[in-house]
Amino acid sequence: MAVVGLLFLPWALFSSRGARTACRFYARWVITSARLLCGLRTEIRGEVPQGEVLVAAKHQSFFDILVIFAALPKAKFIMKRELIYAPVLGQYALRLGCIPVDRGKRGAAVAKMKADVEKGLAEPGQLVIYPQGTRVAPGVVMPYKAGIGLLYQQLEQPCVPVATNIGLFWPKRGILRRPGLAVVEFLPPIAPGKSVSEVMKRLETEIESNSNRLMAEAGFVSAPPQA
Repeated sequence: MAVVGLLFLPWALFSSRGARTACRFYARWVITSARLLCGLRTEIRGEVPQGEVLVAAKHQSFFDILVIFAALPKAKFIMKRELIYAPVLGQYALRLGCIPVDRGKRGAAVAKMKADVEKGLAEPGQLVIYPQGTRVAPGVVMPYKAGIGLLYQQLEQPCVPVATNIGLFWPKRGILRRPGLAVVEFLPPIAPGKSVSEVMKRLETEIESNSNRLMAEAGFVSAPPQA
């Protein structure tokens, strides 16, 4: 990451296109390396959104960030503000149009982003958010945060749920990478105009059920709930 960041830095400093080219090169390099070195193949299913939409994705691993970024034409992410201080990663994320947010202030940040797009000060694209707020290992149950519903309501854009099984092969922690087929699946979009409670229920149901289906395809058997 550091090498790619430094090589593309002169272009990235003056052009968001340069920053996006660098990040896309890095993402594809990691995806290719994982296939050649570890036998970890990737597959994109469903219709990849091309316009300005909200993308609500299951987050199991660092690797799913790269696969989603490589698939989308102009992805930008909701990210923790602390990440802007990370070497290379933070500055490139800002150049891509990612939205750094403080806890409790997401609404103000997104309102500014929306206004900047409307004024031509920022590029439109696909805004990616992780509804559970963090990486969640396969088989672990974690609630969806209300922020995704409020963001959907505020943006008034279609919302595309995304399921994955990537955490089975590239875990949340550790250095072990397993061979297999890592899938990211873009599900049918949810039209704007629904209530916060309705869209949250649909997102959780569709993302979790389809992620479980993809993991079952890969041979994962979740532990039964404890009494």
